[in-house]
Amino acid sequence: MNLQLSPLELAVRLRSPAPPHLLDVRQPEEHALAALPDSTLIPLGELFARAEELEEWKNEEVVVYCHHGIRSLNAIAQLRHLGFTKLQNLAGGIDRWTSEVDPSVPRY
Repeated sequence: MNLQLSPLELAVRLRSPAPPHLLDVRQPEEHALAALPDSTLIPLGELFARAEELEEWKNEEVVVYCHHGIRSLNAIAQLRHLGFTKLQNLAGGIDRWTSEVDPSVPRY
């Protein structure tokens, strides 16, 4: 499984019968401004302490995203350490999603 997933690839996967889980590791105010549908928000700084909330996802496909794709890479490293196995990073984050897939999602 490739670590990086483009926004266009994610858009296709989200339309599949078994879409991946979406984990947003930005801050609550960022998530309130712009978020992918049905995503779960756990800010990066809280991820380790709140990982049990994601326990049922441990062996399922999870796409992690942030604003530009840097914090989400850090989150993936933390989750791998905790035993998560099917993780991908939304390349370019929600900013690139807005540019390539859904311009109705606000840029900031």
